[in-house]
Amino acid sequence: MRTGSLERLAIVVALGIFLSASAAAQWLKYPTAGIPRLSDGRPDFGAPPPRTADGKPNLSGLWAIRREQIDAEQGPINISPFQRDIGHGLEGGLPYQPWARALAAQRLADNWKDLPSSRCLPLGPLLAHTYLDPRKIVQTPGLLVILNERDFSYRQIFTDGRPLPTDPNPSWYGYSTGHWDGDTLVVDTNGLRDGLWLDVQGDVLTDAAKLTERFRRPTFGSLVIEVTIDDSKAYTRPWTVTLQQQLLADTELLEFVCLENEKDLQHFSR
Repeated sequence: MRTGSLERLAIVVALGIFLSASAAAQWLKYPTAGIPRLSDGRPDFGAPPPRTADGKPNLSGLWAIRREQIDAEQGPINISPFQRDIGHGLEGGLPYQPWARALAAQRLADNWKDLPSSRCLPLGPLLAHTYLDPRKIVQTPGLLVILNERDFSYRQIFTDGRPLPTDPNPSWYGYSTGHWDGDTLVVDTNGLRDGLWLDVQGDVLTDAAKLTERFRRPTFGSLVIEVTIDDSKAYTRPWTVTLQQQLLADTELLEFVCLENEKDLQHFSR
C-alpha cells in the first residue's frame, strides 16, 4: 500500500474510532441482559455460547470485527486487516482475473475516491463484516436479521426453508437463505449488484458472485464467520477467508446518519 493511501486510511479509521467512542459513552455502560459475569462483574466472554429452545447456538448479540494494530504515518492504529485488504493472509493473494486486478490497482491509485462509505452508500455483506461499526444480530425462528449501525441498513437471512430466487433483482446485500449444519449456520447468498467493493482498497465483486458464509459461535464472546466467494467473472477460482468477531457488551447501537447536514457531496466528482 502506498504511503499516501495508508495515511488516508489512518485518518478514516481514526475518525471512525472517535465517533464510535463518543457514541458509546452516551450509554454510560448500561449492562447487557443475559451476559454471564465473572466474580468482579466483568463479562465472561469465555463462557459457553447461549442456545435457543431447539438446541441451536444463538448468534444474537452486538458484534464487531477483531482489530489488529498497524503502523501508519500518524502512529499505531487499530484496524481489521481484512477491512483494508480482504485477501489478507491468503497465500498468493486474491486469484484475480486480469481486469479485476487492474480495477483494484486503479481504485487504490485513485485513493479510493469512489469508496461506497465515502458517498454514504451501503457497504454490502462482506465489507459490512469487516467495518469498524458494530452490527446487531437478532436470531428468531425462521429468520436472522443483521442490523448495521452504519446508515440504519439491515440484512435478512431466511432460515425457513425457502430457496434462493432464480431471477433476483440485484441489490446491495443480495438474497440470503440459511440452514444449520450441526452448530454451524450455513448461509448462501446471490443477487448481489455488480461492482460491489469487498474492502477499502477496492477489490471487486460482480453480479455473478455467490457467497457462502459459515457462522459459528465457539464461546459466548466470539463469533467466527468463514466466507467463501465464488465469482468466476472477477476471480479464477473460489477463495475463502475467516473473519473473527468479538461481542460488544454493555453498549448498544446508536444512530449513524452519514448524510446528516451533508453539504459537500457536489464536490466529490471534481
